[in-house]
Amino acid sequence: MLKSLTSIFVAVAIAAPAATVMAKPDKGGDLPPGLQKKVERGGELPPGWKKKLRPGYVLENEIYRHAVIVKPVDSRGLVTVRIEGELIRLMHATHEIVDILSH
Repeated sequence: MLKSLTSIFVAVAIAAPAATVMAKPDKGGDLPPGLQKKVERGGELPPGWKKKLRPGYVLENEIYRHAVIVKPVDSRGLVTVRIEGELIRLMHATHEIVDILSH
């Protein structure tokens, strides 16, 4: 019994690092380089960004830079912004969306 437990432990110890290496990297929130250049030159944001809008989602910095503050930071740390016609309430410090006020 001890021998089989040791064998299982060794197999798990060998397989665990391999699973970590094979994991796909986390896609951060940044825009691809081509879209980022377009936005920096005054172009519009990509059409798919609105699909990501939901409470709990952290708004990327590239998207937040286009925000116009509608209601400044309140005592709870919430700020209301408008981004290309969308009214969004979020945590000022983390850019986490708390509520979507318009769609």
